[in-house]
Amino acid sequence: MHLSIRGGTTLSGTVPIAGAKNAVLPGCAASLLTDEPVIIHRVPRLRDVATIIAVISELGKDVEYRDDTIVIRHGAPLHSQAARRYVEQMRASFLVLGPILARLGRAIVPLPGGCTIGPRPVDYHLQGLSALGARVKDGMDRVVLTADELRGARFRLPYPSVGATEQLLMAAALASGETVIENPAREPEVFDLVSLLTQMGANIEADQDVFRVRGRTELGGGEHTVIPDRLEAGTYLIAGAITAGTVTVTDVRPDDLTAVVAALGESGVHVAVADDAITVDGNDRPRPITITTAPYPGFPTDLQPPLVALLARADGESVVRDTVFPTRFGYVAALNRMGAKIAVSTGAARITGVDGLTGTDLTAPDIRAGAALVLAALTADGESTITGVDQIDRGYTEIERKLQKLGAKIDRRD
Repeated sequence: MHLSIRGGTTLSGTVPIAGAKNAVLPGCAASLLTDEPVIIHRVPRLRDVATIIAVISELGKDVEYRDDTIVIRHGAPLHSQAARRYVEQMRASFLVLGPILARLGRAIVPLPGGCTIGPRPVDYHLQGLSALGARVKDGMDRVVLTADELRGARFRLPYPSVGATEQLLMAAALASGETVIENPAREPEVFDLVSLLTQMGANIEADQDVFRVRGRTELGGGEHTVIPDRLEAGTYLIAGAITAGTVTVTDVRPDDLTAVVAALGESGVHVAVADDAITVDGNDRPRPITITTAPYPGFPTDLQPPLVALLARADGESVVRDTVFPTRFGYVAALNRMGAKIAVSTGAARITGVDGLTGTDLTAPDIRAGAALVLAALTADGESTITGVDQIDRGYTEIERKLQKLGAKIDRRD
């Protein structure tokens, strides 16, 4: 399976944005905290979503798809060991660790896999759960946790990790007493999980840079609609900019995209923001910029690769630093084969803009790098072939169909 793309078409039109993958995944893990039904709306049909559903199904849940809604019910008795074949596919599967431990007092979860974007240790997850009373046995390829009882504690995250914050919020919801999580991640997807947990009966308060969780003995079910996917929205906005087109993303929360809108505006792209939509009008060549990724509300690391693809055609030299995943530049060699001039060192890419790129054969190494290669191919002279489409499918629903509706010459072929 591959994508065939003939570049040079100016994109124009509107793209409705799906629900946030990175909100659905922890929401599914949270369903393990209760035997009551958990209903999640606006669920995108993505490979990563299918993976987390497989994980919780093997742990005892019964999951039913209804259009863009999933209904998660109690199925077989919950058990303590997650299936290796699924957890190794996706890092977010590791989020089942805290809920299983909180419910059963024992959890066995393989070390997670996922995108090859640099080291992402699970130390913060384990340190936080240890603070709540877990005993940790960290083996070569799996983690075993036991606890007679989880007890509230004060824990300061050394770094505002999204996954570790979500893991601790879920475990603390069933711990005795109060848990205070200092220096937490504050991404919109974290607050979306808080909203679901609150519907399920959790007692969570956010106070500046602190989450306070007063544990309960049990949680109930809940019904929740996830937020729109700001990363999908940002990708299509950059697609409009890179092709000098006019593209509108709808069903979005513009406040979640403030850093992206600012970066595009600085690069000379005209951006118009409405209540639930954003429109870009691209230029033939963007202005060069210097930008650094950072935890929310900074520029998101997941949109670093698409932004670098855009700046590859800027009129001058740009610098993109990634402080979240400093080694997340493995895709740059592919862009350089298309004619880009990008040098990478010590967590930064120095990009000397070129007049144009040339289509070639490419392979998507991960979700966001794959999206960057698609965007580069849209603006390149000639035809590009992109393999590794299964990686792109982890985070984008039918990317070729959405781009076709904008006028792109792109097809999926066997």
